[in-house]
Amino acid sequence: MTWRNHTGNQRCEPRAVEAPESLEQLVALVQRAEREGTTVRAVGAHHAWSDVALTEGFVIEPDNLGGPLQPLDECCLKPGAGDGLAWVLACTHLRRLNPLLYDAGLALANMGGYDAQTIAGVVSTSTHGSGLAYGPFPDMVRSLDLVVAGGEVVRVEPAEGPTDAAAFERRHKGARRLIQDDKRFAAAVCGMGCMGVIHAALLEVRPRFWLNEVRTVSTWEDVKDSLTDEGVLAGPDHYELFLNPYPRKDGKHSVLVTIRRECDEPGGAARDKLERHPLTELQSAFPLTWLLVRLAARWFPSLVAKRFEWLLDRMTDDGYASRSYRVFHIGEANRIPAYSSELAVTLEGGRHVEAVDRILAIAAERRERERLYHTSPIALRFVAPSKAYASMMHGQPTMMIELILAKGTRRWEELLAGYEERLADLGVRPHWGQFNRLDRDSDLAALYPRWDDWLDVHAEFNASGVFDSPFTDRIGISR
Repeated sequence: MTWRNHTGNQRCEPRAVEAPESLEQLVALVQRAEREGTTVRAVGAHHAWSDVALTEGFVIEPDNLGGPLQPLDECCLKPGAGDGLAWVLACTHLRRLNPLLYDAGLALANMGGYDAQTIAGVVSTSTHGSGLAYGPFPDMVRSLDLVVAGGEVVRVEPAEGPTDAAAFERRHKGARRLIQDDKRFAAAVCGMGCMGVIHAALLEVRPRFWLNEVRTVSTWEDVKDSLTDEGVLAGPDHYELFLNPYPRKDGKHSVLVTIRRECDEPGGAARDKLERHPLTELQSAFPLTWLLVRLAARWFPSLVAKRFEWLLDRMTDDGYASRSYRVFHIGEANRIPAYSSELAVTLEGGRHVEAVDRILAIAAERRERERLYHTSPIALRFVAPSKAYASMMHGQPTMMIELILAKGTRRWEELLAGYEERLADLGVRPHWGQFNRLDRDSDLAALYPRWDDWLDVHAEFNASGVFDSPFTDRIGISR
């Protein structure tokens, strides 16, 4: 049996693929793995480009562990603590959760551009949207139900967490343990699957809302000086950029500027967001579009790069208003077969601008010297500091640089690794779930100031090593 991720660049041969249907079955599977001296790994939506989901033990498929919103009155909360919270089964996919929240008059305050992942997946790897007023998914979590080593079920939350300890004990009678501790929560909430399997989470939500998205074309040279928390990144807007890595004839680099602002509920039937991408037209007219994209990236990358200006121009839009989660979803672009690396860099000291300028120089250099092309524009998103110890945004306002390459790109691993290596002196933090070159020799304690605290909690929750994996082997944290 071979398990593969969504693009096929990661694969493993697990002992078995299991699909437990209840918390009790999940607990039994963890205990079975320990008895048999093997491991377990929950795989979410198969959407990681890194080896973070691989295992030689039991793969846990999530489909049977999702479900509708859970009743808050069964969550043992302190009086009044449930205001603005939703209790969610962590294996629920975002595309299912969002309509459930909407129907309940609620919404996530922010999300990334894709909705196929599970809540457990986006929380565990610190998935994010864009806008400096918003943190990543771990910072939406107020409480976490985990199955840890030994099959023990624990609820982990901050010291002043929302759970009423006495009510929790009365309900579970010692069958589950409540941990209200700032350190263990800040470590476990972004655990990359290394500390246990997330079963449920209390998420902070808000009343449902609508967004209007406007896309315009500018240049990197014209916008980069405004990318500060006192400039265009101030306030509640969801602001992001899509950058052509190659210059125009005038030497400037075109960039698609996307701004999403809250608006009144639009009247009438809104067009589908998935139709707001020029590749949709090509796909509808010619079903082999994605195959041609791959072939072009492999054999004619210079032609791909020459079409970036056309692509950005065709993506402009004077407004698209709809439910918030439909506007956050970037649409058709998610279907493009691609590889991706993402690097987090602080806004402090202008390092984010320096990082992008350096990437543009690297792209030009490799094109001229080696005829190696970056085969997609580069996405730039902005995220508030995170409290989660292992979040790429921990403790600092962050720009996330997503380096996307169309599947088929020649020497794609070398290209992505080169960016990571040559930006290392800026303190960039590679995304755990995307392609990266972190290993046991990487100084993770230098990148993450609370890394030793994260390791302490990992040693507690993974005492048996049942959540070890090729990923934990690679970065040197296996038990």
